[in-house]
Amino acid sequence: MDLTRQLKINDVEGEHDHYVQVHCELRYSPQASLRDLGSFDAWFFHDADGNLDIWTASLSVHLELLQDLEPVEISLYEEAI
Repeated sequence: MDLTRQLKINDVEGEHDHYVQVHCELRYSPQASLRDLGSFDAWFFHDADGNLDIWTASLSVHLELLQDLEPVEISLYEEAI
């Protein structure tokens, strides 16, 4: 699982310079139940009139299987976009 937060970086004048994504990857031991989840992406943008509660609820189906599992590896890194 890759939890990602995208941040806007401004220059000294306050103008947009670039974006940075901060990733927290949680890796689990291979299991059939996790493979069955497949691939899933969900982005939320506060300025896009989305409903945070509905978006959060849509994630719960994908996160339920992970509640009782412990990651075998955690990786934190930053990526310039």
